[in-house]
Amino acid sequence: MSTVEVGPRVLVVEPDELLAQHVRADLQESGYETTIAHDAAAGLQQVKAMQPALVVIDRMLAGESGLSLCSHLRAEGARMPVLLLMARDALEDRVACMQAGADDYFLKPYRSEDFLKLVRLYLQTDALPNEQLRFGGLTLDLATRRAFRNDRPIELTMKEFELLKYLMEHPREVLTREQILENVWGYDFMGESNVIEVYIRYLRLKIENESEKRLIQTVRGVGYVLRET
Repeated sequence: MSTVEVGPRVLVVEPDELLAQHVRADLQESGYETTIAHDAAAGLQQVKAMQPALVVIDRMLAGESGLSLCSHLRAEGARMPVLLLMARDALEDRVACMQAGADDYFLKPYRSEDFLKLVRLYLQTDALPNEQLRFGGLTLDLATRRAFRNDRPIELTMKEFELLKYLMEHPREVLTREQILENVWGYDFMGESNVIEVYIRYLRLKIENESEKRLIQTVRGVGYVLRET
């Protein structure tokens, strides 16, 4: 008896019924097992029941915002990538996205091809078993997507992990903002954005204690470099 291989599970928390069905159809056509929830309470219940590989949340949810739902998931220890559907791309929106623990966001209006590119980016599993990157007391485990500095565990979102991974793959090499956008975000970035600065700031807060040296250095007018001095 043959069995049908089921793709990664994706949970979509979206109050708009038409948009939810559109997103589900796109995901299922691409091979992802997809479940829809229309509010935060149902979303929390589905996360516990199905253990999805990826969660997509509309920022505008009745009763509880998508940001609050994302924060709640992280507070309960959920480690899967979380993408937010957002209507605006202002700096305060990006900061709010990061503070809530989301890995990335997708701007409305919904575009099938661009959305699926982003989903594939977060669900690709090409890390080599037991491979680690090391620099200045910082260790990045590519298989478990965990980070440590001097044996201190560091919790990273998926995008923070990818950014740190790219920097650690090119130690002491000055990387331009354009290089970082192309290699870390991996899709056509919409418009002029200082999203890198936002992510660098949060990454520094996580990997640097007061007594620890700064490892991610700013090269004014160019970009960033991973070095100890």
